[in-house]
Amino acid sequence: MTTLDVITIGRSSVDLYGAQVGGRLEDMTSFNKYIGGSPTNIAAGSARLGLKSALITRVGDEHMGRFIREQLDREGVDTRGVITDRERLTALVLLGIRDEDKFPLIFYRENCADMALCEDDIDPAFISQAGCVTATGTHLSNPKTEAAVLKALKLARDNAARTALDIDYRPNLWGLAGHGDGEERFIESAAVTEKLQSTLPLFDLIVGTEEEFHIAGGSVDTLEALRSVRSISDAVLVCKRGPMGAVAFEDTIPSSLDDGTTGPGFPIEVFNVLGAGDGFMSGLLRGWLKDEPWETTLTWANACGAFAVSRHGCAPAYPSWEELQWFLKNGSSQKALRKDALLEHIHWATNRRNRDRELHITCIDNLGSDNAVAILSTLADQTGGGIVGDWDRHREAFYRAIDHGLWIGRRVATGHTDFAQWPVSHTAVFESKGHNFEALQRTFQSARSCGLETMVQIDDGTADIIFKIFDQGIRPDRWLLSGAEISDCVQVIAVQDPWCLGIVVPADNSQKDHPIICGSATHAASP
Repeated sequence: MTTLDVITIGRSSVDLYGAQVGGRLEDMTSFNKYIGGSPTNIAAGSARLGLKSALITRVGDEHMGRFIREQLDREGVDTRGVITDRERLTALVLLGIRDEDKFPLIFYRENCADMALCEDDIDPAFISQAGCVTATGTHLSNPKTEAAVLKALKLARDNAARTALDIDYRPNLWGLAGHGDGEERFIESAAVTEKLQSTLPLFDLIVGTEEEFHIAGGSVDTLEALRSVRSISDAVLVCKRGPMGAVAFEDTIPSSLDDGTTGPGFPIEVFNVLGAGDGFMSGLLRGWLKDEPWETTLTWANACGAFAVSRHGCAPAYPSWEELQWFLKNGSSQKALRKDALLEHIHWATNRRNRDRELHITCIDNLGSDNAVAILSTLADQTGGGIVGDWDRHREAFYRAIDHGLWIGRRVATGHTDFAQWPVSHTAVFESKGHNFEALQRTFQSARSCGLETMVQIDDGTADIIFKIFDQGIRPDRWLLSGAEISDCVQVIAVQDPWCLGIVVPADNSQKDHPIICGSATHAASP
């Protein structure tokens, strides 16, 4: 029985993206960590768009392998096909944004886990659950991984499932370019062309840039290359053309690329091209697998690619389904989509790290250190258990809370802006005191820029105060409220920010000086 829309198969790595923009990779001093590898990105991107996706790959038995698995779980990707390799390390990629045209990257893939994928890793029962198997070109470059891909494709075709190929040509990963040439996108190779062409008849959909079709078709003339591919494959061919969008060919290749089926492009500022094709593929799969018209499918794919090139990172840049639909309906006044505050909030809110709909939080502010530590195991037994406290007073409790799987709220003074060393598993909790909304805004923006969720605490709050906070562009993930006007505040929050995760209120509002305050967070409104 088909329970998965798509299974992707192949590369899985950790991307370390240089946080500094506009300089050499040699000069970058801090990096953001993301999941990477085309099949991994596509699995995450398609899950964000509502497809039931899964990934077949290998990761190492170490911290980076666990990071990939945990992040995929958070994205809603089925990880039953993610195999832990106890002998090899997880692949690693270092990337940077030099300028509008240069995006240096270094692949650390010597004897890496995902390149040890083999036929025995392909479970026929798992493949039988998929409506589509999607492969990428890199895993055709090695006989062992190629055998695994071919087995998965054969099983899919035997099950009448669809098959798709993202050509994803990286000369470096085919041994055609040196370690320092990771950003090289095209080198002619008759051997690579021959290898690709031996597999092209296995696919119902083939996707690539013009240069990728050049290598697949064995010609640097795009139309000639497409005709060469068409001569050996009946697949729908989708050619990506950068700012000109993309074009689909279902039958004979016409005399002009412009004569194929197209969807509208999106004229936005290019910030980072890395991973844009994987975002495009995610949108394309959503439309193709749901049998949408090609015009609609290409529109979704182009829009997902536009989001990707406008943001930092690969997978983190891809839109949620709700975000995509909002953008297609409302557009943006910004050429640089990452500068559209409301769109960025929708992106953040619909792709949050923590998506719990309910929390039961214990305030440990007035507890001694030993008592705070002692209650952690009890809290871990609660559904949605968590703590709120001060780092300096209860550091030992914070250290141990992460091992208990607790939600962690960490108090911070309004105006604080140094969050660079905070774990992303901590939520910044700050109070609106003295109605210093500008300081509150600085704290909120700094925490958000470091990838932290936020909670604003207001004692004796009023609807008027909530309105003023929203006027500053402050949209915390949760609110901690007490006072007589809680119901009015909740109504304002539900209208102003329907993506808010919830409102936390004391279990007994009359005992707010009690050393332990238990509260429940309920979702403000369904977006």
